Amino acid sequence: MIDSVVLVSGGLDSAVTAGVAVNAGSAAFLHVNYGQRTQGRELSAFTAVADYYGIKKRLIADIAYLNEIGGSALTDKKIDVPKGDVSRTDIPITYVPFRNAHLLCIAVSWAEVLGAKDIYIGAVEEDFSGYPDCRREFFDAFEKTATLGTKPGSGIKIITPLIKMRKSDIVKKGVALKTPFHLTWSCYKDQDIACGSCDSCLLRLRGFKEAGVPDPLTYRNF
Repeated sequence: MIDSVVLVSGGLDSAVTAGVAVNAGSAAFLHVNYGQRTQGRELSAFTAVADYYGIKKRLIADIAYLNEIGGSALTDKKIDVPKGDVSRTDIPITYVPFRNAHLLCIAVSWAEVLGAKDIYIGAVEEDFSGYPDCRREFFDAFEKTATLGTKPGSGIKIITPLIKMRKSDIVKKGVALKTPFHLTWSCYKDQDIACGSCDSCLLRLRGFKEAGVPDPLTYRNF
C-alpha cells in the first residue's frame, strides 16, 4: 500500500519534502523531465535522493512539450537565465507557464492508480512569490479539481509542508530530517558546477547562510 506520491525534482525543497513524506508513511517518488536546461543533472539528483530513501516505487515522466512551448529561460535556450535578484516580486523569466499544473496532473493520475491519498510537492510561497502556480490558493483549487476529476472516494489531498517557510527554516528542517543535501541540485543554469548567481542558487546560498549550516555544494562564483 502506497500512502503518498511525492514530486521530487532533485532540489533542496523537494528533498526535504520527500523526507517529510517518508516519515509519514510509504511513498512513491515522481520525477518529471520537461526539457529544462539542467534536466540531466536534476534526474541524477532525483535518482540519488530516491536511492538514499530506499524508494522502490518510482516514475520518471517526460513532458518535453513544455520545452517546445517555451516562454521560459528554463526551457528556451534562446532566453538567457538572468542574474539572480532575491528581492524580485514580479514574475521572473524563469517561470515555466503553468508547469505545476502539468506535474500535478501526472501525480493525481498515478496516485489514483496506486490508491495513494496524498500528493506532496515542495512549493514555497515566500521564495517564489512571483510564481503564480506556487501559491497555496492554486493548490487548494487544484485539489478541488482532482476531487471532481477522479473516481468517487479517491480523497486525494495536495500536501505542501514547506509552503509558508523561509529557506533558512527549510534548511534547518532538513538537518533535523537528515536530508541528503549533498545529493541535491538547485542551479537553474549549469549542470557541472552550480553557477552561484541565478535566483535558485542565491536563495539556496542565503538559506544555508541564515541557518548557519554549510552548503555541501560547490559554486562557480564563490
